[in-house]
Amino acid sequence: MLADTHCHLDMLKNMEVALERARTAGVGLIITIGIDLESSQKAVEIAHQYDYVWAAVGIHPHEAKTVREQTYKELEALAQDPKVVAIGEIGLDFYRNLSPKEVQIRVFKRQIELAKALAKPIIIHCREAIPETWSVLEETDGFCCRGVWHCFPGDVNLAQRCMKKGFYISIPGIVTFPKAERLRRVVKETPLEWLLIETDAPFLAPVPMRGKPNEPAFLRYTAQKVAEIKECELNEVARTTTQNACKLFGINIS
Repeated sequence: MLADTHCHLDMLKNMEVALERARTAGVGLIITIGIDLESSQKAVEIAHQYDYVWAAVGIHPHEAKTVREQTYKELEALAQDPKVVAIGEIGLDFYRNLSPKEVQIRVFKRQIELAKALAKPIIIHCREAIPETWSVLEETDGFCCRGVWHCFPGDVNLAQRCMKKGFYISIPGIVTFPKAERLRRVVKETPLEWLLIETDAPFLAPVPMRGKPNEPAFLRYTAQKVAEIKECELNEVARTTTQNACKLFGINIS
């Protein structure tokens, strides 16, 4: 069984059909991710519709500029739902800078504090902001939350630092892209026990599906590439990464 630990089911054109294809492809655990208050609410609603779907709620750095004090209160209420397994995706994005940097940092810190208060792991979005993300985690003691670096943005050195702090490395379909040598090196050097796999659907479709909207069923291509890099069987990748997901997010699928 495969576990898609990061996708946006509410953004899929035909979610029900995509979920049927996912089940056929062996995807038996899905975490759908919020990026703002509205999508977080939708994530929780979807998670309650399907017993194999769970939710994460949070404010993406792009949306940080929209946050008001009431937003945190509503987010906290949502996060206490039993199907919510993490706070995310949260973090910093200094590539697009769709929200001012100082606002992104402030909202990131507040959501880490929420995760700490609720004892939830965090799902980190980091783009062109690795030093700043690390600094925020140190300043807030965010490392105590544990969690995952979604669409892992760094090199082997960063991966090793993350593992020492109890954070998992999440591998998206990018690992199949011809120019993604750095990410493939991360997969090669990182123990399977510290890897998660994701689609980030509907974004970042893997080879050979590039150019199409991504969906959870395509997770198999990412898992196959990881197996190829690790020189192991696909079943081992599926089993271990699913166990990792269940361990991090406190999900019981037995």
